Amino acid sequence: MSELPLFPLSGVLLPFGRVPLQIFEQRYLDLVRDCMRTSSPFGVVWIRRGAEVAQRGRAAPELGDYGTCARIVDWDQLPNGLLGITIEGTQRFELIDTHTRANGLVVGQVELQPALTAARLSAEWLPLLDVLRSLETHPHVERMQLRVDYNDAWQVGYSLLQLLPLEESLKYELLGLDSVDALLAQLHALLNQISGAE
Repeated sequence: MSELPLFPLSGVLLPFGRVPLQIFEQRYLDLVRDCMRTSSPFGVVWIRRGAEVAQRGRAAPELGDYGTCARIVDWDQLPNGLLGITIEGTQRFELIDTHTRANGLVVGQVELQPALTAARLSAEWLPLLDVLRSLETHPHVERMQLRVDYNDAWQVGYSLLQLLPLEESLKYELLGLDSVDALLAQLHALLNQISGAE
């Protein structure tokens, strides 16, 4: 079991996925400073119910049972004066318990999942790779500077899932899958639904 500072989000971070964040609360500025100084990760956990921003008198948000470790891969001061960071997902973890520090930062007792072993992308899933490559040409995605190993089915699947405009509850559900074939089959079915609806 490990202790991991947590960054609850209304969005889901996936392994190999990249997400830009604006940091303005002091507890998260401290978190980012500490993680950058020590090159250590923090945990991103999806908020099932509740708000990201703490407010006096409001109940703590209800968090998911699992999440993804994040590392900071880029940072900058944004035009609005706030700190902007880009995070990348690494290992998955199970969230066992939480406690809150005096500054409001939530810390989790977590069970880290084994690092994902690269899995060959079989020919039947090549259409998913085509969709990912087309999304990577979008200027917003280009700015994220994704580094995807197109031969690794996990990287293709999670990177595509991160970019698709799907319900966060669905992304959270797919993050919980332990089979890469199940993940890619679900993605394939979802893309068929989306294209059939147009």
